[in-house]
Amino acid sequence: MPQVTAEVWVSVPPDTAFAVSQTTGEIRLRWDPFIRYQHLIDADRPGKGVRTLTKARLGPRMISRYVAYRPPTSVGMTMEMGPWFFGTFGGGWRFTPEARQGVAGTRAVWKYTWSARPAWLAPLSDRIGRWLLGREIRARIAAFAGACEDPDVLGGV
Repeated sequence: MPQVTAEVWVSVPPDTAFAVSQTTGEIRLRWDPFIRYQHLIDADRPGKGVRTLTKARLGPRMISRYVAYRPPTSVGMTMEMGPWFFGTFGGGWRFTPEARQGVAGTRAVWKYTWSARPAWLAPLSDRIGRWLLGREIRARIAAFAGACEDPDVLGGV
């Protein structure tokens, strides 16, 4: 199954990095360049089993479910309903305490995995997916790093 991964180091502790990664509403829209809107379905806060509706700025919608929610170390989601071209789609975050140059912080890793439809098109769609989703995940994790320095975002978590 193809995958793309991006990572960044941020100068906040893992619990703060985790909280920023799981923001919703106006706080999420402040930093995430991919999302037009996102909200939890029938829940007030994220957690294992909770579903989320996300609409991308470029149009596709996805309903996903938290399959893992382990603050402050990791979170995983899987697509329940989404764009026709994904047979499956999943994403996850990992947060590890890591000091750099004597500064305490967190190494954040974000990963997507997917399978494309139709399966016979996979040799081409996997290459396109690695390029397109790789570009997207790198932009999103860079924006996440900026959010970890934004007083308004940090004040909202």
